[in-house]
Amino acid sequence: MTEPPLLTIRNLVKHFPLGGGLLSKPRGLVRAVDGVSFNVKRGETFGLVGESGCGKTTLGWLLLKLIEPMGGSMEFEGHDFTRFNRQEMRLLRNRMQIIFQDPYSSLDPRMKVDAIVTEPLRATQRVTRTKRRETAAELLQRVGLRKGDIDKYPHEFSGGQRQRIGIARALCVRPELIVADEPVSALDVSIQAQVINLLEDLKRDFRLSYVFISHDLSVVEHICDRIAIMYLGTIVEEALAIDFSQTPRHPYTKGLLAAVPLPDPHTRIRPFAMEGDVPSPINPPSGCAYHPRCPYAFGQCGKDRPSLVRVNTGHSVACWLNGGRGLEREMQ
Repeated sequence: MTEPPLLTIRNLVKHFPLGGGLLSKPRGLVRAVDGVSFNVKRGETFGLVGESGCGKTTLGWLLLKLIEPMGGSMEFEGHDFTRFNRQEMRLLRNRMQIIFQDPYSSLDPRMKVDAIVTEPLRATQRVTRTKRRETAAELLQRVGLRKGDIDKYPHEFSGGQRQRIGIARALCVRPELIVADEPVSALDVSIQAQVINLLEDLKRDFRLSYVFISHDLSVVEHICDRIAIMYLGTIVEEALAIDFSQTPRHPYTKGLLAAVPLPDPHTRIRPFAMEGDVPSPINPPSGCAYHPRCPYAFGQCGKDRPSLVRVNTGHSVACWLNGGRGLEREMQ
């Protein structure tokens, strides 16, 4: 019997009003997340990839209800938490935590490491100070820091060490799911490898599941089991990581792969290249949002928006060239 997903997301929507005020209407809407669906299995790392501004971080914040969705549903182990109140979400966050992108702004400079690491524990459970310090010291050692670092302040650490503190904080309440929002993008390349290896070790030792958000395809292909490609608030392709670089289906995915620098200077540049800029999420194109930049676009691409359709086992794509179905037609 197939084990049900740990996390299930269906048609999630988040739009932000642009301008407006108490007596005036918004000038428009920023469609940050516009009908996203996926699931995360227990024990897997699910990657979300896309250019800056595609809605990755907004989606990550939605998963923990740090911001409220406008539509759709979110389920954790089959329980819909979309409309959980603040107290109910506080209890659920014992099982869902986040690693923030910026290791500088995500740590309070006025708090010692002891208080930073155990903050989730103090917010959700009644634990003695002695027990909290023991937990903090244990977690610091587990992420590669020294026990004596417990009484230091964030400014006394490097960027990589700060991110390790953020990882220790996420582990404090022993969660089952961690949303990692570009956890290595602000770090040097050599430090990135260390943090990635640490995340993989922690996944095994703590039996974690990850939603790993990044724009770095090489990192995502290394750490993730499945990968979803986001473009302008929607998922345009989802595939197993092992098949991702070998058999990309969506033209946008091909463009992202072609943009990855090749380490061999004698290797010829891949022929596919994206042109133009990402359209504004305030006024997205009709039909397929990628069609203004797509070299394969034809008439239907600009009229109907394709939905995510399975093309083979473990591989889905939203593209009219790959057997797409229109969302507008499905709703009729």
